[in-house]
Amino acid sequence: MANVTNNRPLSPHLQIYKPIPTMVMSILHRITGGALYFGTLLVAWWLIAASTGAAYFEWVSWFMGTFIGRLILFGYTWALVHHMLGGLRHLMWDLGYGFDKHFSTKLAKAMFAGSVVLTLVIWVIAYIVRA
Repeated sequence: MANVTNNRPLSPHLQIYKPIPTMVMSILHRITGGALYFGTLLVAWWLIAASTGAAYFEWVSWFMGTFIGRLILFGYTWALVHHMLGGLRHLMWDLGYGFDKHFSTKLAKAMFAGSVVLTLVIWVIAYIVRA
């Protein structure tokens, strides 16, 4: 009897697996969950600045209005929307729906596209309301 395990890797990794949409969305869901911890610090910073005084609040508002600040806020918005949609996908799975291979692949692709579109819609509405 031949030992068929000799040519197998000891620990499968990304060089072995071909990335598929559901796998990528699972990884992104975990990354966005971690990013939300840091994004929540931004919200806390903003609230602390608002309670500290007008001068500090104006400085924080200035920073958030810079290109870097807006880029960070845009990324936080996308992470929040993407993680929310991932949570809805997991809720659907918890209810016993969406396990078909082709449907789950389409859902993963739609989730990514939806997160980008919803983020852009949120930012467009924010700019319209602000003007």
